Amino acid sequence: GLFGVPELSCPEGFQEAQDKALQESEQLVQKACSAPPGPETVMIFDQLSDSLCRVADLADFVKVAHPDYAFREAAEEACRTIGTVVEKLNTDIELCQSLRRLLADETVMSSLDPETRRVAELFMFDFEISGIHLDEEKRKKAVDLNVRILDLCNEFLIGTHLPNKIDKNVLPEHIRYNFTAEGNYLQVAGLHADCPDDLVREAAYKIFLHSNAQQLGRLEELLASRNSLAQLVGYDTFAHRALQGTMAKNPETVRQFLEKLSERLSKRTQKDFEMMTKMKMKLNPQNSMLMPWDHPYYSGVLRAERYNIDPGLYCPFFSLGACMEGLNSLFSQLLGVSLYAEQTKRGEIWSEDVRKLAVVHESEGLLGYIYCDFFQRPDKPHQDCHFTVRGGRLKENGEYQLPVVVLMLSLPNSARGAPTLLSPGMMENLFHEMGHAMHSMLGRTRYQHVTGTRCPTDFAEVPSILMEYFANDYRVVNQFARHYKTGQPLPKNMVSRLCESKKVCAAADMQLQVFYAALDQIYHGKHPLKKSTTEILKETQEKIYGLPYVPNTAWQLRFSHLVGYGAKYYSYLMSRAVASMVWKQCFAQNPFDRAMGERYRREMLAHGGGKEPMLMVQGMLQKSPSVEDFVDALVSDLDHDFETFIMDS
Repeated sequence: GLFGVPELSCPEGFQEAQDKALQESEQLVQKACSAPPGPETVMIFDQLSDSLCRVADLADFVKVAHPDYAFREAAEEACRTIGTVVEKLNTDIELCQSLRRLLADETVMSSLDPETRRVAELFMFDFEISGIHLDEEKRKKAVDLNVRILDLCNEFLIGTHLPNKIDKNVLPEHIRYNFTAEGNYLQVAGLHADCPDDLVREAAYKIFLHSNAQQLGRLEELLASRNSLAQLVGYDTFAHRALQGTMAKNPETVRQFLEKLSERLSKRTQKDFEMMTKMKMKLNPQNSMLMPWDHPYYSGVLRAERYNIDPGLYCPFFSLGACMEGLNSLFSQLLGVSLYAEQTKRGEIWSEDVRKLAVVHESEGLLGYIYCDFFQRPDKPHQDCHFTVRGGRLKENGEYQLPVVVLMLSLPNSARGAPTLLSPGMMENLFHEMGHAMHSMLGRTRYQHVTGTRCPTDFAEVPSILMEYFANDYRVVNQFARHYKTGQPLPKNMVSRLCESKKVCAAADMQLQVFYAALDQIYHGKHPLKKSTTEILKETQEKIYGLPYVPNTAWQLRFSHLVGYGAKYYSYLMSRAVASMVWKQCFAQNPFDRAMGERYRREMLAHGGGKEPMLMVQGMLQKSPSVEDFVDALVSDLDHDFETFIMDS
């Protein structure tokens, strides 16, 4: 069966696994309601969460990645069923009372360890944001809103990826071949951001981002429903609800962070736009005004021209085998952890190119499993991500339930006999996703509810982004980057050039992220919105980003992160700021420092979400960073390294 779950040897098995989980959860609900207040209450709640998550998390992965449609369909159904049960449990008064009794009992509460106390509070928070304190009618409304929001999220997400069609006669004949023909129509399925022809990029931008009434309706209803739900359960806005328990804590801090960052970036961004405009004038003298479809292309041209970083020069040094060896060596030096290939049993994996790794600590033994689903295949989503399939926890019998995760990448399939070669970007993504996997393996909490990456969103990206700093350090890269034919190491100046090239137009790139994050905050802020979502887009784009809004486009309808990162898109920037501070203070001097690696595990990875995120950051940096510190860290990363600059000049 999939992942070694015996029921899942066929799609119908999902029904069986789900029924088993629901039966188990009913017994645990009864047990929780009758147990006297004490640490056992938290234990039962966590078992309940685990019995449902074991099916839901696994199904969450299978529904997007399994090549067999019947499996995807069955998994989708299981997700929906369990999601509905979870919403019902979050409004189950009797269940909530058993937790309330515990939280109200000061004697028992003071005897609990901090992690157990935090987990009890987190479960209570789940009840409260579902409206447990409301009367029956409002509670029912909260459940209905939650279910509606789930459906809208799925519909909106599908809509963000759908191609747009246009009559082929609208486009000049010489650019039509760039798009897929379908009868008299052309399909535009993306922005063609890397295409050297300005006209192709302009056409793709205007057609792919053309407003769509249906998708607009979904977005408006989604934002309004999220706002109604937040207000129903006692929050001013959806953002206030979403940011509870995060590093930022509230929308005011996020606003301050984004405003200060935008202010500090503005002069640099202007310079970047001027450089891109000059380049555009040089290549296209008739039309030199910089437009939104120019930014990704011309920043790439500038990078390539200034630093000659053709990925083809780098790929031969980054074979997948060498990169995995590099990760293994880094983890072993830093954390005492090694990766071992494991044989899989029949039916355990969903595609024959999936590899299973055992993660083993030198003294603690087996920590968990990572399934590597690295290669492209038809119907597989083109995104790199980390899925928790089973969370770690301490079981009732004293054994530890080992965590299981999947890392999904979209690497090209290699030619027969040749190794898979990664571009520098793919190599960095591999390190990034491995950062999540290590968090899952080393966040060995007692409770599954807060295991590994089950922590606030603005902290969850810290371990993965920190790995990018390792991937861009010559001392680390030099340990594994070897030419697959000659065995020659990657020259140091090539690594320096690559790192410096990433700083070309980096201020403008970051300003674009600030714009997305600000837009997300406004959409999830005070309702009813003062203007339409498109007018807000236009206003925010011109105020923060600086490149003109293009009439009749609605970029927000392609903003798929509004689903999983609603009111939290700023997390990428804030996590990067923390990762940057941790790198500079703890690892820049020696990226293999075992004592620092142990401190990193102890202070940041070991707690999962079982400790307040700011306290973990404080433990690592030995100070509590301010918004200004975050902004300083991000801006200082944009400065060129003087030594490389002189060498290259």
